[in-house]
Amino acid sequence: MSNIHPSAVIEEGAQIDPSAVIGPFCIVGPEVSLAAGVHLKSHVVVTGQTEIGEDTEIFPFAVIGEIPQDLKFKGEATRLVIGKRNRIREHVTMNCGTEGGGGITRIGDDGLFMAGCHIAHDAILGDRCIIVNSVAIAGHCVLEDDVIVGGLSGVHQFVRIGRGAIIGAVTMVTNDVIPYGLVQAPRGELDGLNLVGLKRRGVSRADITALRAGFQMLAQGEGTFHDRARRLADETTSDYVREIVDFILAGSDRHFLTPR
Repeated sequence: MSNIHPSAVIEEGAQIDPSAVIGPFCIVGPEVSLAAGVHLKSHVVVTGQTEIGEDTEIFPFAVIGEIPQDLKFKGEATRLVIGKRNRIREHVTMNCGTEGGGGITRIGDDGLFMAGCHIAHDAILGDRCIIVNSVAIAGHCVLEDDVIVGGLSGVHQFVRIGRGAIIGAVTMVTNDVIPYGLVQAPRGELDGLNLVGLKRRGVSRADITALRAGFQMLAQGEGTFHDRARRLADETTSDYVREIVDFILAGSDRHFLTPR
């Protein structure tokens, strides 16, 4: 195929759409599937049971679909599924899942993964996530849609980060983050709401006001954090606030970052 460089190594069994472009010195394993419009720039390794969605672009020296960095992994058949229109920059690593974690690592659509970031086994990322340079997302994490994680940050295993949350640079996140939360400081602290992100997405002034009032109730009301969330559930009429409440009251393996 004219759009596969002669120096690329394509192992037998790989499924490659005719419109995919594979640059010089790339390696594509036998269980890889590349959809229409996928572009591997050069020196990209894609291996394992890995599916890459349409129009995803992968830059040099990324390693996609290698085995998990988990001593419990014993070579079982697991997968990595990457959605459409992602941009995966230089030196990014994304691992397949583990049997104990559900067997799949999943990346949504329209994400930006900047240079040197790592997505570990069994992580589930939604659409339009932005993972900045040198971020480490540990195993079993869940990042919902529109999450931004600032450079040089780390997210502890099993942590959930709700939709629209933003994590500041050089932050260690060890507990769950509510939707639309703003987290910063070296040992991550919930420091407010991602108001800039909400306004950019066109959220109405009434909903933003309801979110700010709900956040204040979570921060300053009586009882435990979960008690305040339950009271908020009974009082709110905002779908955005309801999303935060549902996130808090859902089951989790971690505690929550709570408002300062």
